[in-house]
Amino acid sequence: MKRREVIRLLIGGAPAALLLTRFPSASLAQDGADWVTAFPREPVHVAAWPAGRKVAVSFALFVEEFGFGQGPVLRPDLANRNPDLVNEAFRQYAIDWGITRVGRLFKELDVPLDIVLNAEFPGKHTSVWKEFRASQPNAPIIAHGMNNTNRMLPLGRGLAAQKAYIRETLDLIAGATGIRPTGWSSPSVYSNGDTMQAIAAEGITYTIDQMDSDIISRLKTPDGALVLLPYPVVTVDMGQQLARMKTPAEIETLWLDYVLELASEARADPAREATTVVIGIHPFVIGTPDGAAALRRVLSRLKKDEQIWLTDTNAILKAASLK
Repeated sequence: MKRREVIRLLIGGAPAALLLTRFPSASLAQDGADWVTAFPREPVHVAAWPAGRKVAVSFALFVEEFGFGQGPVLRPDLANRNPDLVNEAFRQYAIDWGITRVGRLFKELDVPLDIVLNAEFPGKHTSVWKEFRASQPNAPIIAHGMNNTNRMLPLGRGLAAQKAYIRETLDLIAGATGIRPTGWSSPSVYSNGDTMQAIAAEGITYTIDQMDSDIISRLKTPDGALVLLPYPVVTVDMGQQLARMKTPAEIETLWLDYVLELASEARADPAREATTVVIGIHPFVIGTPDGAAALRRVLSRLKKDEQIWLTDTNAILKAASLK
């Protein structure tokens, strides 16, 4: 449905400015059919977050299993070496040192954290998982498929195959952690038109696969509704570092500019509805000492802004009356 048609349908002959004052154009752009699934999608309007804050920010740490010789590479020019000492060390450092360092940092600063978890990780790296989980015992777990290389979503094989894969993922995480997640993130952010219906059918209530908004929206699938939490492409640290060669200090500036501008917009327009951003972080980037230092500065700065609410996804859903 076109924006003009939405306005005419909702307010009849009333001036369009009346609607636009109450509902920003960004909201209207997402009120209709979802562009991937074609299912109905509608914005979820939140006037303000707890304590009158206007920008909800959640940091989501990706705890992933890649396998030896697989996964992200820092030096593509060395990837054909055998053994590939440089890139393998890059991956292994993140697992052995980066994940636990991030857990300690969020605990020290008393900032909530979300865990985006490959189901195979706790079994493959038991001691790392136990140490990390001890530092973040209450962090929500978002299911992230089986692993991030050779056991990803069975795209193109139909709805039933995706349901079975998602069920296996949730069962394995529940067995390893005692928690059956209700949140979902597709491995490598790679899903298709069947995925949203499949995760809803298996009991998932929200996903961070949405990458096109500043506000929450709701997708109505044939197997139930899904809450879509904004997960912006440009704020994901690993893409910025590996694809664009950005240092943690440069990513620090990007994060602060992104979130503080949302806060500035809220101050300039107090009637503006509340916004949300889930920021993806990876131990390859912010699990290093320089990465942790940059993240420490970001969190310390954001904590000082009265418009910003540092939180986790469960708290966002509860505050938006979606949980």
